[in-house]
Amino acid sequence: MLRGLRDVPRTVRLLAVGQFFNMVVAFTFVYFFVYLTDERGLSVAQAGLISGIGGAGQVAGNFTGGWFGDRYGHRRVLLLGSLISGVGVLALPFLPVALLYVVPVLSQYAGGCVRAANGALVAVMVPDGARRQGFAVMRFAANAGFTVGPPLGALLIARFSYGVLFVVDGVGTLVFAAYAARVLPARAAGRTTEGGAPDGPGVLACLRQRPAVVLLLAVILVTDLVYRQQYSTLPADLDRHGLGTGVYGWLLAINGGLILLLELPVTVALRGRTPLRIIGGGVLLVGAGYGVLALGTGLGTAVAMMLLLTAGEVLYKTPATAYVADSAPAHAQGRFQSLYAGVSVSGVVLSAPLGGALYTVAPGALWPVCAVLAGAAGVLLLGAGRASRPGAPGAGAAVRRSAHETPTPTG
Repeated sequence: MLRGLRDVPRTVRLLAVGQFFNMVVAFTFVYFFVYLTDERGLSVAQAGLISGIGGAGQVAGNFTGGWFGDRYGHRRVLLLGSLISGVGVLALPFLPVALLYVVPVLSQYAGGCVRAANGALVAVMVPDGARRQGFAVMRFAANAGFTVGPPLGALLIARFSYGVLFVVDGVGTLVFAAYAARVLPARAAGRTTEGGAPDGPGVLACLRQRPAVVLLLAVILVTDLVYRQQYSTLPADLDRHGLGTGVYGWLLAINGGLILLLELPVTVALRGRTPLRIIGGGVLLVGAGYGVLALGTGLGTAVAMMLLLTAGEVLYKTPATAYVADSAPAHAQGRFQSLYAGVSVSGVVLSAPLGGALYTVAPGALWPVCAVLAGAAGVLLLGAGRASRPGAPGAGAAVRRSAHETPTPTG
């Protein structure tokens, strides 16, 4: 495994260290809803609206951050976005209620831009053939940080107050910005990192030449809608069947622990395999997980569901991000990463209302519908993977050999 990681540049590894720290202190959003209802005394409806528009801001930032990066530089977007996000979080305890409908949206929008910039920086700094490993390193750091963060946030609330929680999160985000400014050289990856007006075909024209990328984005949109049911309707269904929050917490612990143990070595081991087949297989496993729940919600089926869901996540998330990066032309790398980042968090806004509506009308239909949606999406990708030429060096290499485009120089 170590040999497979040697292709990941040192700058990316240093950025991953910063990503770990940033995720350790990024615990505010976990407790934001409770803060609004408990500390601020807002109604559940008000807290839900504020949290919902904040989530919409995050998704919008993911969709647009790469455009700013292609034009002005991904490094600049990461630094400015971290600065705005950190200041916004620091200000939250002091805001009047009216501004709680505005500032968190801006803060989460900036955070979404940072996520897109992170992906684009990895894409432009890691050479072809090693992007899966690069993204896996970043995901490992983020997941490890998030494993530590929420318990630390709960400790801060118990020992001090919500105000201290916001201060630690905000200051930590600003520290990450200072760290990133130091470890990311201004010209580490040429003009794609530091900016300049994008030239070459537009994103729509590029996507028309890459139907497999369009299919992948559609599949990830559907998969994320299904995948994130574990954070909304799943705990409600477990409770309905007599399995309390303790069981749900252990299920999430299984998910997080296995991802930390398996994702990096599995990504390195499969780095030479056809990406669409790996991604399609992972999406099928997500569908299979919810298919198990369709047999009945109990402790055994819940554990089996989480094991299958985790295996699917390990297989599909990192290769999908890398596939989009490998397929992107140099002048549009950020916008391609933004498209992927946006669809991959779309479930933050869509999964709870859609899943909740179906569960309210027909509780027994939710898990079969989830299984069918993810299963069909996985089958489509497997078919696309079989249709691709065996032994091809990768979508990115194939695209760059296309006679329809001239790659933008990065030096």
